[in-house]
Amino acid sequence: MGISDLPKNDLNWLSLLADSGTSSLANALGLINQAPPSPSASELAKALAGLAPTNYLGLINSAPPEPVRPVLPGALGLFGSELSTRSDLGAATGNFFGDLSGLGIVSPATSSPLQWQYVTARFTKFLAKLDFTPAQDVQGRTQQAGIIARLNRAYYNHGSQTLNATLIGSWGKGTRTRPPRDADLLYILPDDVYWRYDRRAGNRQSDLLQEVKGVLGDTYSRTDVKGDGQVIVVPFTPSVEVAVGFRCTDGNIIVPNANGGGYYMISTAAAEAADIEHWDKQYNGNVRALARMMKTWQRFCNVDDLKSFWIERLAIEFLHQWESRYRDAFWYDWMVRDFLAYLISRANSWIFVPGTNEAIYLGEGWLSRARTAYSKAVKACDYERDNYQVLAGNEWQDIFGTDIPSWMP
Repeated sequence: MGISDLPKNDLNWLSLLADSGTSSLANALGLINQAPPSPSASELAKALAGLAPTNYLGLINSAPPEPVRPVLPGALGLFGSELSTRSDLGAATGNFFGDLSGLGIVSPATSSPLQWQYVTARFTKFLAKLDFTPAQDVQGRTQQAGIIARLNRAYYNHGSQTLNATLIGSWGKGTRTRPPRDADLLYILPDDVYWRYDRRAGNRQSDLLQEVKGVLGDTYSRTDVKGDGQVIVVPFTPSVEVAVGFRCTDGNIIVPNANGGGYYMISTAAAEAADIEHWDKQYNGNVRALARMMKTWQRFCNVDDLKSFWIERLAIEFLHQWESRYRDAFWYDWMVRDFLAYLISRANSWIFVPGTNEAIYLGEGWLSRARTAYSKAVKACDYERDNYQVLAGNEWQDIFGTDIPSWMP
């Protein structure tokens, strides 16, 4: 039986959302997370020419304009079938500084073919280091399968390890990093459980979470409801956070929140995953690559007040307008640096959640650490250009830790 007509007192948040003017707020702040228009031929030509990316921090006290990295097919075979080089100054800086003819621009033909020779290998190894080991992957999936089977036995009278559940969070979106963090699981309960609790008074959502906690507690000791009142935490290492929900007839999934007297809210997990999948394909895998690298910075530099979900959303927004968004790992030094500049420019602004367009305020508690990382990334990019392998690596390790190599034999 589907949930065709949820009581209004369980969906007060919907009316509040409408009454709060979320749509107007989103329009006032700019829907920065929406897809840009399809690029024109001239825009694509710029991207393929490797024009220097936008300077998000303005021209005052900024780093010198960046060189362009055109691609020379087949030169020396140092990078597979292509050899990448960059000229000293990008044509895109001309609209900021005027005529650059007197500044000693070096054309691609006269550039050293050996500049930036460590970037591709360094960042490829870095991302590989962030992958789970086979043992970590098997352990996590085994733990999750056990939780699903336990819930299925309680609510569906069978022991399937896969039915009625889906991985969400970084596991579901493909943005997980090593070492493993908490895994997130969304379990769909039968409709009759919803109606059973709907007949109760009081905080029905809290009571429902306590019931699921009890079911899992029979198997996993010290299981508890997390402080945010939305998930049950199973104490593995790392832990698994279990959200439960009900599938509505319109296709949406509602999940209980025990806070504020209890209410249901729409899960955005599927919309988040679909959005990342779409834009990651559009941008040559760069959404997930950037998100995973910046999550590593978040962990290594203790940037706890910048949430992982925010990083994912900001990575998509940044790549929407970064001119090298279609390129490969040879450009990742600039991608990291320019993302940090973009992040700094977004202090005290908002992001919007796919699926509901809920506005989330970013604040600025993370700002000083972002500025420090940006300063180090600027130095690292300069060292990369001049092939100072270890000097560049030392700056990157101050940002990411030893997961990124400082020396590549």
